[in-house]
Amino acid sequence: MTVETAWELLAEVPDPELPTVSVVDLGIARDVTVDGDAVVVTITPTYSGCPAMREIEQDVRAKLASRFASVDVRTVLSPAWTTDWITPGGREKLAGSGIAPPGARMLPLLVEGRPDRCPHCGSTETEELAGFGSTACKALWRCTSCREPFDYVKAH
Repeated sequence: MTVETAWELLAEVPDPELPTVSVVDLGIARDVTVDGDAVVVTITPTYSGCPAMREIEQDVRAKLASRFASVDVRTVLSPAWTTDWITPGGREKLAGSGIAPPGARMLPLLVEGRPDRCPHCGSTETEELAGFGSTACKALWRCTSCREPFDYVKAH
């Protein structure tokens, strides 16, 4: 077995709260080492109290156990997860499912802590409705152009 095989399998493990993206897309899966038929995976929660981490660990373990005889999943809190770890593909998948990804910090349209555009119509005219959305890592926003509500993955 190879490290590449492990990463390919991890890319098939969806985040339970954001099922359109994988743990690789979100940057939750941080490191993989392989020694023969044993694999060690390091994961980091999006929030230290993320209620989905137990399920993520179980899903990662089950997926890797299909190809590796020994699977060790380690949760590491430092350095803390940041939205900068979301892959470009993960950002596209979030937007494609109607969830505004946090903007890349170098974009001129990004105002820290707010979406850079509506995932439905692309307008930059948005307003926050609630600091928390369907999960603690998201906020509820609405586009003032198309009037559609949407979740926004909070930048941190």
